[in-house]
Amino acid sequence: MAQSTNDTIPTADKMTTILLSEKLVASLDKLEASLRIKADEFSDVIKMGRTQLQDAVPMTLGDSFAGYASMVSRLKKRLEKATMEMHEINLGATAIGTGINASQYYEDHIAGQLSKLFGFELKQADDLFDATENLDSFVEVSGALKACAISLSKMSNDLRLLSSGPRCGFAEINLPAKQNGSSIMPCKVNPVIPEVVSQAAFLVCGHDTTITMAAEAGQLELNAFEPVVFYQLFESFTALTGAVDTLVENCITGITANKGRCKQLKEGSVGIATVLCPYMGYQLSAKMALKEKCSVRELV
Repeated sequence: MAQSTNDTIPTADKMTTILLSEKLVASLDKLEASLRIKADEFSDVIKMGRTQLQDAVPMTLGDSFAGYASMVSRLKKRLEKATMEMHEINLGATAIGTGINASQYYEDHIAGQLSKLFGFELKQADDLFDATENLDSFVEVSGALKACAISLSKMSNDLRLLSSGPRCGFAEINLPAKQNGSSIMPCKVNPVIPEVVSQAAFLVCGHDTTITMAAEAGQLELNAFEPVVFYQLFESFTALTGAVDTLVENCITGITANKGRCKQLKEGSVGIATVLCPYMGYQLSAKMALKEKCSVRELV
């Protein structure tokens, strides 16, 4: 029996994708758990919410972190769902899907044997021609990975904003100081760990474009551009997993709240005038809150 790499290489790379996905999901599990711990820790810290960087209405700092935790939970589910397509293999398809030179016994039993060997269920594709020439399942996994990267980068941007300062920014939270931010500006500590996450996200987004175009570029019964798809996908998984791990270990677990600063900004905000709207109307509430020099609480 002669086996062609037209079916063995994609199958091996699907199995590698499954293993890398499981590793990333395990890291995301740790991130979600760390965020929920912080949500509980900050549940009594009242702060101002913001929309479009403007004062909105009060919330708790715990609400922010609980929202991040829920986001991570959704990212895991999306990634696991996309990765399920990796469990369908085309071993026995040989060159283009005809199964030429491969026995029927091999085609019928190889998926079961590999399932026992690796500990997760694999099944033979219903259409070996389709499974041999099309790479859309890898595109879907890459898309889920990109969505994960983008959401984690957005959260990292939030952490950078919330920790900006120390005196001239939001300064509502403190990130663990991992390096001096400058040799000339004292007290400057850069948010390097969230920045690592964003840089990994940029990499993943670029790789997603490459994977998309490589999958599109296949002709007829075989995609000759599979190597770049697999290489970029594996690097995306590896980079993002490393970024999540360092985010948990070197940032999330060490975040502390500046309760006094949160209270100061909340009390000085005009956003809490929103609670006056049912009693005074929108226009009057806004005019009074902005016109008076005192706080909204003092105004009331």
